[in-house]
Amino acid sequence: MTKADIVASIADETGLERNEVLKTVESFMASVKDSLSKGENVYLRGFGSFIVKERAEKTGRNISKNTSIIIPAHNVPAFKPSKTFVEEVKSSVKVD
Repeated sequence: MTKADIVASIADETGLERNEVLKTVESFMASVKDSLSKGENVYLRGFGSFIVKERAEKTGRNISKNTSIIIPAHNVPAFKPSKTFVEEVKSSVKVD
């Protein structure tokens, strides 16, 4: 599902204009990005949490030059679904 699909689905369900829904979805994404870039986690009860994970410094390999490089410690965004979200997905998705 793409952002356009999400906007179309919400517009159909609510009867709102697609342009308004698109602005709302983009504003939500911008708010999440801004919070995470400030180091603040975003908690959505019943859905999940957008969190900042800290990656430790580690040694990597540059395969083309066959040398070791140090990858500095850094932060990455992550999503952790809520327990109810996980259970709902587990019970509804059929694997063949």
